[in-house]
Formats: sequence, structure tokens, C-alpha cells
Amino acid sequence: MDTTQLLKGVLDVAVLAVVSDEDGYGYDVVRRLRGAGLEEVGEASVYGTLRRLYASGALSSYVVPSDEGPHRKYYGINAQGRAMLDAQRKDWHEFSTALTALLDAEGDPR
Repeated sequence: MDTTQLLKGVLDVAVLAVVSDEDGYGYDVVRRLRGAGLEEVGEASVYGTLRRLYASGALSSYVVPSDEGPHRKYYGINAQGRAMLDAQRKDWHEFSTALTALLDAEGDPR
């Protein structure tokens, strides 16, 4: 199954979940998403999602100087982002429960 389209639909909530655990900069968020099993996530998609969530008020950001290269822009979740994450978690659980029920019923001779 090509999970690219599925990933597009859940990238916001996945990014919010990652930064809710710990603030992170762009590539760090990519690395953590891939480490969680979302290997196909693209760097450009994550960077765009971080910028969009920041612009919408769900994330805050700050810059940390680096001795080994350019400064890094870190993103952290704020109260609005936590509310968004909570709502999207609820939506995901309802959706995944319904879809699991449909998939488990496949082949059931009702």
C-alpha cells in the first residue's frame, strides 16, 4: 500500500505529537518521525508543516546558536497546539476504530 496519501492526512498530528514530547528543530523532527515508523516522511513536508503550524499559532519557536553550523530554529508546542493535538487524537481514535471495524468485518458473511 502506498502510504504517501495517508501520511499527508496525518502529518500535522504526527508533528504535534513529536514536539509535545520535546521541542525540536526541523531535521530532528524528521528523524524522530522516521524513528517512530514513518520512514517515508519527506523533509520538505515536515519543514512546511512546522512553518504552517507555527503560522497558525499551534507552535512557538526560538533560535539556538550552533558552534558547528547555522543556528537552529526549534519548535515547541503551546496551549493552542496542545488543544489541537487533543482534538486530533480524539478524531484519530474514532476514525481508526471505525476503519478497523470495517476491515475486520471484510469477508464476514453477514
